[in-house]
Amino acid sequence: MISDLRSRIEDAASLIKNASYPVAFSGAGISTPSGIPDFRTPGEGLWEKQDAYEVSSLSSFRRDPKKFYNWILPLYQQSISAKPNPAHTYLSRMQSEGYIRSIITQNIDGLHQASGAKNVIELHGTARTATCIYCQKQHKTGDLFEIFQNEKTIPKCLNCGNIIKPDVILFEEMLPEKAWHTAHSEMLKADLVVVIGSSLEVYPANSLPEIAIRNHAKLIINTLSDTPLDKFADILLNMDVACAIPEIYKVLAN
Repeated sequence: MISDLRSRIEDAASLIKNASYPVAFSGAGISTPSGIPDFRTPGEGLWEKQDAYEVSSLSSFRRDPKKFYNWILPLYQQSISAKPNPAHTYLSRMQSEGYIRSIITQNIDGLHQASGAKNVIELHGTARTATCIYCQKQHKTGDLFEIFQNEKTIPKCLNCGNIIKPDVILFEEMLPEKAWHTAHSEMLKADLVVVIGSSLEVYPANSLPEIAIRNHAKLIINTLSDTPLDKFADILLNMDVACAIPEIYKVLAN
């Protein structure tokens, strides 16, 4: 088994090295080694404990924003205290050294950027900023969450006094138009997609690797769970991303 994994790591490195336009696509599994919980792991995921639409849909936010803030506050606190793990760090190195062209992520934690990655496309928004749903003035979330934690009041816009919503994409919301079009364009150019820590279950983000596959791109999947695209993968790495990505980088660097 160890020799088989080693062989697949070497094959993955070879595919990346020989690709002309390799693109990375990351999900929650790349951040779980940093202590940030994912959403769908059986028995552990956040949606095992709470109804997703009840706490993180646009309609529930408008109906009861306090419930949403109570849910997202601990997630935000985990995100700002978390540090990039080796998967983030070595993926960033691959990008800076030209082995990966861009990183498309479903994550809102900013750990790719914290590791030094530059061209990061955030499909599901970010927890680092918040926007007034009326006048569109943008705010940094740190102060807003501090207000909510200390005063138990919903943060209000300093410009117009209305409710502020963190810039994370909720159920019932469209993905950010610019991020979506950029990611779509990257997948059209990609001749290799490296999926890292994503179960590929969330639509429409999960349709992006399919675009590259239809365009004859090769596919590497590094995740501990099964995915709907496993049957199309050239290489499956069912191992911890914090182990796999550094090992792939070491092969590339030699």
